[in-house]
Amino acid sequence: MSVVDGEIDRRSAAPMYDQLRQLIIDGIARDGLQPGDPLPGEHRLCERYGISRTVVRQALAQLEHEGLVERVKGKGTFVSRPRTSESLVHTLVGLYDDVERRGGHVHSDVLRHEEAVADDEVAAALEVELGAPVVVLERLRHVDGEPWSLSTTWMPEQVGRLTLGADLSEASLYRLLAENGVVATHGVRSAEATVATHDQAQHLGVSAGSALLRLRSVSRGADGTPIEYFVAHHRGDRSRFEFQLRQEQSQASLLHIAGDGETSPAGTVG
Repeated sequence: MSVVDGEIDRRSAAPMYDQLRQLIIDGIARDGLQPGDPLPGEHRLCERYGISRTVVRQALAQLEHEGLVERVKGKGTFVSRPRTSESLVHTLVGLYDDVERRGGHVHSDVLRHEEAVADDEVAAALEVELGAPVVVLERLRHVDGEPWSLSTTWMPEQVGRLTLGADLSEASLYRLLAENGVVATHGVRSAEATVATHDQAQHLGVSAGSALLRLRSVSRGADGTPIEYFVAHHRGDRSRFEFQLRQEQSQASLLHIAGDGETSPAGTVG
């Protein structure tokens, strides 16, 4: 397998594990390896590059953290299936756009797309009266041919009617709405762990009780009016979180004890 081509430059300032990590990434792309394809074992990588097992394990651990490989105890290391991005949680992006920009393909089985009435939960989320007319869209989403998520979206009647009759099996709901002048500018999205019901498990191709990631979201237009409310259940083995962290000045000043025993603002921790 030519995934082990290339050399490690021992004079480089880059750590050897990071060089090996990049060589493996390049090899996966060059050889066109697919999810589930095996990668060289630790012993072979050690021999090929004359490096320690610690270095190899560091490289593989980093690749696993990035979601690029999967290590299975007793079996080896394999190319991992892509996972949904953290951007689904902290930005107003849909699964279609998130996967598309990563080079994947999304197909949706539209299970339900029709007019309905708002129950308590939907009425509260969309800020409409109980029993108000809404449009509901239920989809089983596939990524690169595999079942990925089961989602239900509710829209106020005036928004949802713009989608009725549209083919959403290969299209983005957000794009369709934007083309009709309805643009989500802000909202609130939450994520929580849950387990698959029997019905969800059948749709998603997992066992009942398997781990799922449940997303709830309310998107709003520029005037603050709710545009859509959705609940989506993603397969737990296809989801991961990654956050960019930065230090920000605290809005609350810390207090320290002054020489006279009084408290005074001490600013923020540097």
